[in-house]
Amino acid sequence: MNRSSIFLAVILLFAGSVSLFAQPEISPERKQAIDSLALEKVRDLGKYISIIGNKDTPFSEANRVIDRALELFAEGSQMGVSSINKKDINYYGIREYFQRLMALNYDRVKIDWFNIQYISDLVRQPDGRYVGVITVYQRFTGESDDGLKYVDTTKKDITVYVERKQTQIQGRVIGFWDVLLGDIRVTETKPG
Repeated sequence: MNRSSIFLAVILLFAGSVSLFAQPEISPERKQAIDSLALEKVRDLGKYISIIGNKDTPFSEANRVIDRALELFAEGSQMGVSSINKKDINYYGIREYFQRLMALNYDRVKIDWFNIQYISDLVRQPDGRYVGVITVYQRFTGESDDGLKYVDTTKKDITVYVERKQTQIQGRVIGFWDVLLGDIRVTETKPG
């Protein structure tokens, strides 16, 4: 499902009545739809990271995918990067992370995401936004033609922001809940 289809589905799903604007809480039905959208965006991000990191992806295609992936994030978000060879976890702005991923010094890179699930339910913040956390496991494999191989599995926690937005469709203002991804924190890195 592409971003515009998801956006349209969300607008239609949440395009109820004007009283929607005054509604401070998310109904259980809407929450379920929002949870599904958040998980779908995380799955999309996993696919984008796999494409960007793949050495067979043409440069122009990788840059196009980077632009699509950036649309998933709240401004100022960062991605944690770890290694089994170092204790430190480095954090990069999302665009810089993607550019570094493209430039990795391997001949082949494979990145898979699995066990994607909520670990923290959505909690309303004083500013009206809801915040939750989705966890994901990432298996990274980098190989060089000279026989060098690096493999690790990293557990990452992804902050999810849900907030009210408005758009205009055929002259009518429609309110909807939007989901953006925030910082991605490394919580564990281990071999294989």
